[in-house]
Amino acid sequence: QTSWGMTTRMIGAIIMVHGDNSGLKLPPRIAPVQVMIIPIRQDAAGVLDKAQEVLASLKASEIRVKIDDSEKSPGWKFSEQEMRGIPLRIELGPKDIEKNQAVLVRRDTREKFIVPIEEIPAKAAELLENIQNDMYTHALEHRNEHTYDVTTYEDFKTTINEKPGFIRAMWCGCQECEDKIKEENAATSRCIPFEQEQLSDVCVCCGKPAKKMVYWGRAY
Repeated sequence: QTSWGMTTRMIGAIIMVHGDNSGLKLPPRIAPVQVMIIPIRQDAAGVLDKAQEVLASLKASEIRVKIDDSEKSPGWKFSEQEMRGIPLRIELGPKDIEKNQAVLVRRDTREKFIVPIEEIPAKAAELLENIQNDMYTHALEHRNEHTYDVTTYEDFKTTINEKPGFIRAMWCGCQECEDKIKEENAATSRCIPFEQEQLSDVCVCCGKPAKKMVYWGRAY
């Protein structure tokens, strides 16, 4: 488990659902750093000072934020921020400061927003909430698109072998059936949802009466 409370299984699920060729995409609510400020031409007069002002204003709004003031190039910093999955970056250079603005870039969609400096905390909070909601919707759609309802054991075996994802099926509650499914299909019960649906009246494994609908899946 990491120092910020995520299990390796959770990290794996996030990579599977949200990752892309550039790296991670972390939902803002669990991201250790929600915003990375990247100074452009940070050696120019006033750039780092303004970046510190923006940092302070974001911290005052309880946003988890850092400045990347390393000697790496801006392009390198952009790539590193994307690889780490930091939800939002702020680009701030001399030309931006002259216009009293900064560029905010979403990690998930790469959309860019030109924002007056005094409005950055409010806009950042808005974008972080939008990112959180959009990523949740995407994850829910991904789960639904990769979840299959089965009512017979033959369908269970075919589906688990041919369609990566989750299976919803009825279970009688007997350990013997769960053990058989695990032994023969390398699949385990993942959860018994609070909101139950009666997909059929019998257990998918043994055919006995069943009232528990269970999500089953393989570990990949």
